[in-house]
Amino acid sequence: MGLLHRRVLLVSPLLGALASSRAGAQPLPGGLSYPSRPVRVIVPFPAGGSNDTSARIAAEQLRGLWGQPFVVENLSGAGGNVGTANFARAEADGYTLLVTPPGPLSINQFLFRDLGFAPEGFVPVTVLCETPNVAIVSIASGIRTLGELIERAKARPETLTYASQGVGTTSHLTAALFQDLTGTKLVHVPYRGEAPALTDVVGGRVDMIFSNVTGALAQHQAGRVRMLAVADMERAPEIPDVPAAAEAGLPGFRSTAWFAAVAPAGTPATVVARLHEGLSQVLRSPEVQRRYRELGAAVVGGTPAETAAFVAAERTRWGALVQRANVTVE
Repeated sequence: MGLLHRRVLLVSPLLGALASSRAGAQPLPGGLSYPSRPVRVIVPFPAGGSNDTSARIAAEQLRGLWGQPFVVENLSGAGGNVGTANFARAEADGYTLLVTPPGPLSINQFLFRDLGFAPEGFVPVTVLCETPNVAIVSIASGIRTLGELIERAKARPETLTYASQGVGTTSHLTAALFQDLTGTKLVHVPYRGEAPALTDVVGGRVDMIFSNVTGALAQHQAGRVRMLAVADMERAPEIPDVPAAAEAGLPGFRSTAWFAAVAPAGTPATVVARLHEGLSQVLRSPEVQRRYRELGAAVVGGTPAETAAFVAAERTRWGALVQRANVTVE
């Protein structure tokens, strides 16, 4: 699949079995019906953030498609490691899934000595959606442009504070990328999720955050925070007033948050194919595309093989940044 590109729909053609859209459990080879009971969907970050919202949209649609509950469970902590470790211990039968941003799959192994799980062994199903990260400052900071942010950070090293969704999250690594590109030094204030981090930026208790459009769109529209630049080559359609980093003089500043669905290691290929089939149908739904778009996210999709290749490429990219910028767990 290569690197994700915003606004490009990469949902694969539906599998042959999808020609029949009958709801409920369908027989798989060997007589297995799936799903025949509720499915647990672990989100390794708190409720209310973009990870949680993207997972719940998909879970709701799968329930409507198959007539079985897909129950979202938020298990946060340690940059997503707590919930992911819980997921890794689940039976490999398709009845426990993980929907996660990049951290637990592509970043945390470079930051934590012992994850409690092996992300390379998980079975990718698909990428639900992705959204660009944005440089966001509190109104109280008085900073109005990306150039002003860089100037102030250079003039007063290690005085500007930035919140993150947690150690190893894309907001943390996006800040590391920003500092690497600009030669600045900021002070990291990690939180346990996106919602509490944004709350403190809104309140002016932290100067800024590198967060995704999905999580911060409502705050921006209400004038409670100021978005300085989209970490991409182009502007985001939902925030046409916010310049791309390339326009603001920082073309190498490119970062997106994506949310992938994976199954435990050893999950049968027939079950993975069935899950991919269902999620492909969900992602092709105009209703789902509209709901993600309203959040500032774009549907992605992709086959399990494409998703595996993409996650591996992201692992290489972020791992190189961690090493180059000497990012550590505080």
